[in-house]
Amino acid sequence: MQTPTGKKILITGATGLVARTAAETLARDNEVWCLGRFSDPETERGLRDRGIRTRRWDMAAYGPDGRDGLDEVPDDFTHVLHAAVERGDGDFEDVVAVNSVGTGRLMTHCRSAESFLFISTSAVYAPGALDHRYTETDPLAAHSAFLPTYPVGKLATEGAVRALAVTLGLPTTIARLNVAYGPHGHGGAPVIHYRAMLAGQPVAVPHTDQHYCSPIHTDDIARHVPGLWAAATVPATVVNWGGDEVVGITDLLAHVSELTGVPVDFVPGDVTRAVVAYDDTRRRSLVGPCEWSWRDGVRQVLEAHFPGCVTAAARQTR
Repeated sequence: MQTPTGKKILITGATGLVARTAAETLARDNEVWCLGRFSDPETERGLRDRGIRTRRWDMAAYGPDGRDGLDEVPDDFTHVLHAAVERGDGDFEDVVAVNSVGTGRLMTHCRSAESFLFISTSAVYAPGALDHRYTETDPLAAHSAFLPTYPVGKLATEGAVRALAVTLGLPTTIARLNVAYGPHGHGGAPVIHYRAMLAGQPVAVPHTDQHYCSPIHTDDIARHVPGLWAAATVPATVVNWGGDEVVGITDLLAHVSELTGVPVDFVPGDVTRAVVAYDDTRRRSLVGPCEWSWRDGVRQVLEAHFPGCVTAAARQTR
């Protein structure tokens, strides 16, 4: 999918893992604005150094006068990528209100856009067999033993997005992101687990088999964004957004251990960091394949976050 040029693009959540690479890539040939709280001045400075315009916006801030931080933001964007999220700290009411209302205000503000892309999550699917490959029509649920409020907020916001896409006539895509990983933010699952491995912390796994996922590198996320905008419709298009390969988490972390020489301790348990694997048929039809293989991608991301962590022996197998 060809990268757009000369467009006016709004991105939320560009300080984190998922959207930053997309923001930097799109800023090469477009006017890109990023909204966020920007608690880290260095991150905001890095975006500005790439020609990106930044504005303060907190989804949870909505004053009695109706001002929400969007009044000073233009409303003539051609494309919107909404990746900002309030994960919640256990307060279900708060996480639903902040995400659904904040997203609704954003969509209303940008109602004249050509397309709106909302990033949802694979966590909205009802649990099934560990090796099941989920499609967009599989049953939904909002339960996670590991992050209980997160899927509730995402599923509630999907409902708001669907309603406003139709009400506003705003072409929209809801992309249910799988396991993302990349050089920015917290790095994603490979980096999070590697930090735990360095600290000698065990990794909880199911009592039988392993969890499977469809990991996607943030370079491929950036590459797919224009195609997901092009796929936007009224009512909203829904697509599972993951990588080309299905990977077991145990296998992924064994690879991390092989690359770095740091042992990984798998401990069977009832509460695990559950993930799911995708049937990628619809995604491929909309945006095509990925360019990163998971093995090469994990190596690249580990080296980006921990320079020198990959052993000399592992480098020779490249």
